Amino acid sequence: MEILAFGVQADEKPLLEKAFADHHEIRCLDVFLNEDTAPIATGHEIVCTSVNCDLGSGVLEILAAGGTRMVAQRSTGFNNIDLHVAERLGLRVARVSSYSPYSVAEFAWTLAMAVNRRVVRAATRTRDFDFRLDGLMGRDMHGRTAGIVGTGKIGEAFARIAHGFGMRLLGWDVAENPACLELGMTYVPKDRLLAESDLVSLHVPLMPQTSRLIDADALKLMKDDAILVNSSRGGLVDSAALVAELREGRFTGVGLDVYEAEAGLFFLDKSLEAIEDDTLARLVTFPNVLVTSHQAYYTVDAVGQIVEATAQNVLDYTAGLRSANVLVPRS
Repeated sequence: MEILAFGVQADEKPLLEKAFADHHEIRCLDVFLNEDTAPIATGHEIVCTSVNCDLGSGVLEILAAGGTRMVAQRSTGFNNIDLHVAERLGLRVARVSSYSPYSVAEFAWTLAMAVNRRVVRAATRTRDFDFRLDGLMGRDMHGRTAGIVGTGKIGEAFARIAHGFGMRLLGWDVAENPACLELGMTYVPKDRLLAESDLVSLHVPLMPQTSRLIDADALKLMKDDAILVNSSRGGLVDSAALVAELREGRFTGVGLDVYEAEAGLFFLDKSLEAIEDDTLARLVTFPNVLVTSHQAYYTVDAVGQIVEATAQNVLDYTAGLRSANVLVPRS
């Protein structure tokens, strides 16, 4: 059986081919799945997708009409998939329920420290042989407060690093993580966490309850010199409201690995095109903002685990088995 994989990165392709080599053929495409590209999948029982693929009702209808019966998503998040339509069409949908939490947690810290210590500005200067320190002063993380929004596996990994820095830990989640409590974390209401934290890092999934969790009101609660990091999902932050606060000169730094309108932009080369998204275009102009293109998960360890889990999801499907990774059917 040939499996069609959409949105495959160059570094990811050999890992996918190796994982499927003993079982199925896999055809890797660098284009993302949407209504224009969905007809390519005609005749393929299984399609493999990434988080920036469009799996809304229109795309799912095209896939089902073309003979697709399974969608194997190469990510933990699945907010890009209309699960109700998939179930109505009789499609099986599986995801990767977990992979290395350290990949994302470590990258979130990379963003935090890069904006704190002005690393990008410093590197740009030294390339021009400008070795002045003006404007590069950062601050110690030791003794300051880290507010961790979402304390699952990734949030816990982030908290362990913060604990290593000697930071006070505040957490917000629907359930307390015993491992975080052992680190000395205090769980508090979201508003208190935002008001007291020097560093706020987001580690919750995107769902209706968390959409624009960090909105204009939430941003105004934060300290003027706080650092905000989002390595989870772009839709957690109201980007226009963030721009408004940055225009007022607020925040020591903002590190964004995700953006709420990243589909159609991230993972693609747009360097020769005019960017129509005015909010993103404005964000990248702020000297205290660092935007990366959804690469927090992108380590050989994490991608390897994602690929192996995806291959197993396909094997389970062909063998008539079901695992906890299956989202549809729901029972």
